[in-house]
Amino acid sequence: MARLILFNKPFGVLSQFTDRGSETVRSTLSDFIPVKGVYPAGRLDRDSEGLLLLCDDGRLQAQIADPRFKLPKTYLVQVEGDPQEQDLEPLRKGVRLKDGMTLPAEVSRIDAPDLWPRDPPIRQRKSVPDSWLQLTIREGRNRQVRRMTAAVGLPTLRLVRWSIGDWTVAGIAPGAFAEMSV
Repeated sequence: MARLILFNKPFGVLSQFTDRGSETVRSTLSDFIPVKGVYPAGRLDRDSEGLLLLCDDGRLQAQIADPRFKLPKTYLVQVEGDPQEQDLEPLRKGVRLKDGMTLPAEVSRIDAPDLWPRDPPIRQRKSVPDSWLQLTIREGRNRQVRRMTAAVGLPTLRLVRWSIGDWTVAGIAPGAFAEMSV
């Protein structure tokens, strides 16, 4: 049996247990997870929030993180702008980024989700509307969701990973984790 930790990573926390090479003190996983022998299965950028999985089994870690397994990752994305269906179509077909075409994403516009407040909060601009998308990808390039939305003219303001496969962050407070055996 493998140990699996579902962690709701807050904004500003690094997806690693130590911080090397920075002059400023930055928050890491060791500030939140006192469990030994588990390691992140994939990454979540410092300026992104939500589900980060950690486990103690290398094979499970690879199945979660390796794009070959095409595990769906669903994000709640606050974007700048007021996208219509035709604006989302390029995301559904795949977007050309500097490192090549992305796989098609599943994307839909959603009402603003009932999420925890972000610290610091997103800057609101009266003259620029914002909207929420639910976006699912099956690969995991560096900053992929942010780059995809920017490529179609919808810069990301807030990014929350909601689920990976069947695992979800629902019911887990920011900075908290749930542990299970798989």
